[in-house]
Amino acid sequence: MELDRALGVARDQNKGVLVTLRRDGRPQLSNILFVVGSDDVIRISVTADRAKTKNLGRDPRCSLYVGREDFWAYLVIDADAELSPVAQDPQDATVDELADQYRAMQGEHPNWDEFRRAMVDDRRQVARLRPTHAYGMWPDES
Repeated sequence: MELDRALGVARDQNKGVLVTLRRDGRPQLSNILFVVGSDDVIRISVTADRAKTKNLGRDPRCSLYVGREDFWAYLVIDADAELSPVAQDPQDATVDELADQYRAMQGEHPNWDEFRRAMVDDRRQVARLRPTHAYGMWPDES
């Protein structure tokens, strides 16, 4: 599967499984919500203390699995990840990026001040996945 096609399909999705690498090399799988930006970067909201975040900080190689609801189609996007700084202030750049991600996935939040405080309290970060390769089987739907 061509990377451009995989990103096009992924743009219409927002649920997937992120695969990171544990210290011993075994995979760590996490159900996640994601958004594909106009820059082709896949963004995921993560918390600083989770295994997936620690794994990405140690080894940025990862894969995103996206399946179709009927189970007969899937794609995998291999990527290199980078982590934003941990949210420190409700008005910092990390929280702005998290707000943009939320807006792209779910629209307007009913209370942006509350959202911004929660991002700091939760020690949220953005994992930015920069795609390098894709494979899978996703037939065109007729």
